[in-house]
Amino acid sequence: MKPLEGLRVLDLTRVLAGPFATAILADLGAEVIKLEPPQGDDYRHIGPFRDGESALFALTNRGKKSVVIDLKSPDGQALARRIAGTCDVVVENFRPGVAERLGLGADRLRQGNPRLVVCSISGFGQSGPSAELPAYDIVVQAMSGWMDATGEEGGQPLKVGEALGDIAAGLYAVIAILSAVIGSARTGQGATLDVAMLDCLVAMLPTSQALHLYASRSVERVGNRHPLSTPFGAFRTSDGHAIIAVLGARQFRALAGLIGAPEAADDPRFASDEDRTAHEPALRALIENWTAVRPTAEVVGALSAAGIPAAPIQTLAEQLASPHAQARALVSELPHHRLGQSPVVGQPVRFGAEKPLAPQGAPALGGDSRAVLERLGLTTDQIAGLIKAGIVQETTLA
Repeated sequence: MKPLEGLRVLDLTRVLAGPFATAILADLGAEVIKLEPPQGDDYRHIGPFRDGESALFALTNRGKKSVVIDLKSPDGQALARRIAGTCDVVVENFRPGVAERLGLGADRLRQGNPRLVVCSISGFGQSGPSAELPAYDIVVQAMSGWMDATGEEGGQPLKVGEALGDIAAGLYAVIAILSAVIGSARTGQGATLDVAMLDCLVAMLPTSQALHLYASRSVERVGNRHPLSTPFGAFRTSDGHAIIAVLGARQFRALAGLIGAPEAADDPRFASDEDRTAHEPALRALIENWTAVRPTAEVVGALSAAGIPAAPIQTLAEQLASPHAQARALVSELPHHRLGQSPVVGQPVRFGAEKPLAPQGAPALGGDSRAVLERLGLTTDQIAGLIKAGIVQETTLA
């Protein structure tokens, strides 16, 4: 199952947002040519490491081919344009304006390939007064409203415990690229895509948007409970916490009966979702009278048996070791040039019974330089000259 087989992508990205996107395209069957500078993608040098290989690089660059070209050289820039001319998609995450200065802007690239889709990923977009600001994930989380909405009730703002801005931009980039490829096939014209981490994070705040745009209310931090629905959050147990997610009168009546307080279902303070949220402290105390004297497993088991959504709070290690994760094959092993086998978490969507995944792990730096250039029609002597001049670099695997 390789729905994108035949699609060719030139990947000019580094670190996380862009590589995350192009790894998904590789999983789905696209040929992804990763063009790296002589020192390689920054992520090659950031730990944790296994046998000298970066885990972050291995996870986000599976299935790609690596060609090393020095884009500081005019000859290197011309070579990159030749590769782009053979591709359907180019993805870059330079700072705004850098691609144009390198002769790799969308208009220049489409001069010889009008169907080319060019996707630019940046922190704040290609236009606007903040476009030139440097954008790390925490910066974008801070400016988007995510940190302001995240944290304990009455406490300080907190960042989400993952590089959400990068991941969101990578996912939206994939959506945009695939949409543009379909459009290009229909019209014969390519597209220029502008994906901003900030825009993506703002788009992923529907609850905050509802409060601000429709209810004219400030977004307030509420910890591990939902700002609009109750009971919907983490509740104390004798050995930790259990998640309880009740939505609607039927589920609330079932919960009230389970915890030995059936009268709560007819209490006017708890008559609706909005009423329950307004009286959350009283309802929490009632629920925790029951949960706090029972272990998490017992609480979750009883709630689930009653048809009430509930869960323990698990670590990633616990989830990946679970029978469900094993059955769903959330972690896969791919052949790797140095590690032998490289564990990866590929794109998660199943097509029927199959889950598309790249056929191999992340590439060696410059491991595919010669093969990519040969496909352009360069001779052995021409390639040797480029390598001798330092414009191209290759790694020969034993």
